[in-house]
Amino acid sequence: MTRYPGKAARTIIAAAALTGLITVSSAAAEARNDLVIGMGIEPTGLDPTAAAPVAIGQVVWQNLFEGLVAITEAGEIVPQLATGWTISDDGLTYTFDLREGVTFQNGAAFNAETAKFSIDRIIADDSINPQKALYSAIESVEAPDDGTLVLHLSQPAYDLLYWLGFPAAVMVEPQSEPTNATDPVGTGPFAFSEWRKGNQVTLAAYPDYWGEKPALENITFRFIADPQAQAAALNAGGVDAIPEFGAPELVSQFETKKDFAVVPGTTGMEVVAGMNNAEPPFDDRRVRQALMMMIDRQAIVDAANSGFGTPIGSHFSPSDAGYEDLTGVLPYDPEAAKALLAEAGYPDGFSFTMKVPNRAYAERAAEIIQAYFAQGGVTATIETSEFPATWIQDVFKDTNYDMTIIGHAEPLDISIYARHPYYFNYDNADFDATMAAIARATSENERLDGYRQAQDILAEDVPALFLYAWPKIGIWKAGLEGMWTNEPVPSNDVTEARWSD
Repeated sequence: MTRYPGKAARTIIAAAALTGLITVSSAAAEARNDLVIGMGIEPTGLDPTAAAPVAIGQVVWQNLFEGLVAITEAGEIVPQLATGWTISDDGLTYTFDLREGVTFQNGAAFNAETAKFSIDRIIADDSINPQKALYSAIESVEAPDDGTLVLHLSQPAYDLLYWLGFPAAVMVEPQSEPTNATDPVGTGPFAFSEWRKGNQVTLAAYPDYWGEKPALENITFRFIADPQAQAAALNAGGVDAIPEFGAPELVSQFETKKDFAVVPGTTGMEVVAGMNNAEPPFDDRRVRQALMMMIDRQAIVDAANSGFGTPIGSHFSPSDAGYEDLTGVLPYDPEAAKALLAEAGYPDGFSFTMKVPNRAYAERAAEIIQAYFAQGGVTATIETSEFPATWIQDVFKDTNYDMTIIGHAEPLDISIYARHPYYFNYDNADFDATMAAIARATSENERLDGYRQAQDILAEDVPALFLYAWPKIGIWKAGLEGMWTNEPVPSNDVTEARWSD
């Protein structure tokens, strides 16, 4: 099905050709109101409330579907279909004021009843929402009038506002719900136009959008799995932008070309070397601190990822609001590391096994870390583990491991260190209390202060060796503006994208 096709580009170019007043090249420059984006993975469907793959949100979140709130590129929570909200003193009642005059792309009105339908669908017993657990604190939903939505919680959960900005919590029009996976309908600035399976999805500007109209009329998401083919498509002009270029080692060819911009940023994925904190010697904080000081994080990024990635000192990404650079808490200092190991009772070092998933980034990092440990008298034997099946069973479920390396891709997932049980086997009452205080927060400043405290605790206690935040390597044609540099939420938000004059 095709809806709202953009025709302006064809019209302008045709007129220019007829009149002969401008050249073909300048006509193309003036007429450019479309964008072709390359993606490595094709989504399995187009409804982010019904399936988990990240690629779904990377096509439709913010572009086609919107939520009560949105998450900005800076990781901040801002109003969207809700213009504001109040939280009761006990943190158990959230009252949202809803935006007026909003329609879905099938013409149906957005109001409190449709918002209630969307939230009820997430928390229902038979819900298939991939992030249902994030919204488990919602006990009931009320729509007292068209412009008001009330959420009643079973326990304080201030992060609920953040989760309500996720792709999994976008607002859904009830009549379109059964077919959203193949023919999605949202309230966003772009409407679904066409899906050529195995090739591309096209969106077109929605003329009745409630907010500021986008500069572009047509967006095409083209699916190219192989990084070499992505690079070729960029060079040949088959795509205009690849917001997440998958091969750091191929980036250099674009850095010297004036026709391209290479824009490195960060994502919400933290790469860490997790340790089994319940087993010696990792049950001794001094040992964990010593291991942290034995490795040069920037050198790992340089060697394993061609320099792309941001060293981190805690389990928090630079793309998240409230981030602190804590790499200086336990910096690379081999001599101090050896002294701390001796103080912990290991003057001659010790031996252990790194159970590493067979993923390139993890295997590369493991080899580099192994070499650093050897310089400090610590022997690490690398054991490859098939991912996901074997690794998940041995490490994640059975905690049958000493150390591992893995990327935690869930946004804002620092709370995993307060889960009991969890594969780190980490237990810190102060950290647990801090996470509980964050849940009870009643303001954004209070919430972010809590996250700063949580980062500080982990940076000192090192339940895992914090390595780097996974990079977002954007490559696009020169003149393209408004693309995200960082990615707190996996997305290709092009609502502000435009071609410069």
